[in-house]
Amino acid sequence: MQLNPFSGVYLTDPASVWRRILDDPDEVHYAEDLGLWLISRHAHVRRALADASTFGNVLTLAPVYEVCPEAMSVIMQLDAPPTTAAADPPVHPRTRRALRATFANTADRVEAEYGAIVRRRVEQLVSRLAARDGEQVDLIPEFATELPLLVVLDILGVPDADIGRIRSWADGQIALVWGQPDPAEQVRLAQGLVDFWHYCQELVQQRVDSGQRGDDYISRALAYRDDDDSVLTVSEVASLAFNLLVAGHETTAGLLAHSIDQALSSPQRWRTIGTDPRYVPAFVTETLRFAPAIDGWLRVTHRDVTLGNVTIPAGARCLLLIGAANRDPGVFTHPDRFDPHRPDVRDQLSFGHGPHYCIGAALAGLEARITLTRLAAAIPGLRLTSEQHRSYKPNVAFRAHHSLLATIDTMAPVDTTAVPEVAGAEMHAA
Repeated sequence: MQLNPFSGVYLTDPASVWRRILDDPDEVHYAEDLGLWLISRHAHVRRALADASTFGNVLTLAPVYEVCPEAMSVIMQLDAPPTTAAADPPVHPRTRRALRATFANTADRVEAEYGAIVRRRVEQLVSRLAARDGEQVDLIPEFATELPLLVVLDILGVPDADIGRIRSWADGQIALVWGQPDPAEQVRLAQGLVDFWHYCQELVQQRVDSGQRGDDYISRALAYRDDDDSVLTVSEVASLAFNLLVAGHETTAGLLAHSIDQALSSPQRWRTIGTDPRYVPAFVTETLRFAPAIDGWLRVTHRDVTLGNVTIPAGARCLLLIGAANRDPGVFTHPDRFDPHRPDVRDQLSFGHGPHYCIGAALAGLEARITLTRLAAAIPGLRLTSEQHRSYKPNVAFRAHHSLLATIDTMAPVDTTAVPEVAGAEMHAA
């Protein structure tokens, strides 16, 4: 089977590809174009995410293609220890404990510790958009990618002035690992990745050398470490910051983009969000299922494993098609229908499952809910332009919009007579 994630229909309508795979009687497929086993059924993806002893994480951040020798020589300079996505036991349980202790990861903790940060940053960006009344804007760089990066910079205690290069480095890592850059671009992105790591090392070392501690994440992690390398090493603190600066904003940026896209694709949805904020949490959760920001994730088998009628050999790299699992008709009724009121939505796997469940899930959800509520209140006439056509950057994991072109209209009245989507669901292409 060919997945062809870097061209054609996968860049405009990946759900049609997922449907073709799910409809095939073979429950697991080998993608010759990628050299990866494709796991698409909900039960199989859930099992692979939960079973770290069979499906390892060590190659999760390794590029999906053969890296050119020049780029590989640069990558080999990267000495960041695995702490999160690429970590396996016994390291991962220890670093995960550190994350849970130092990074708010429940709804109550996130609201208490980060709620004010999120609201301040949302208000800042919404006000900036509202001031451009009547103009056409691209909501990806103007809002979706900027908000979560500003929030994570505040949480980590990183200056706003560094936002440009951090965004470039983070985007570069995603393109380097899960994209298909040419050799010259591989070298450039690899050097950016090494520079990014050195930047994170310097952030942490500055706090170590000064002895000053604040309420930012890096200070908390160093306090949790308490000069004990068996708890965390200084390099592991830098690695945690390194990973949070990417995962802490790239995945949330995707969620924001997909949520705004889905909300603006139907005037009735936008009116409902504006008139009844109680609708927003279910809307965000259904967006996670219907259009996940990460729709594929990598694992490697530690032993032979049989899924359905197919045995995957040990040492094989697997692509867990989270987007397909979220459309599995064996789990979700009318899976290709966008329905915020569906009873089965909690079974979506967009934040993962098991020991690597996304530590930032609660924060991402809070950012998305506050964003939709505040945008709809401040810019009730916000609408996609006729020039906007949905397309995504070529990538096997991150489903990121190229653009989200919209017209700012703060004066359009909200139709309070509109019937909320409390009963009917809508058909809408992913």
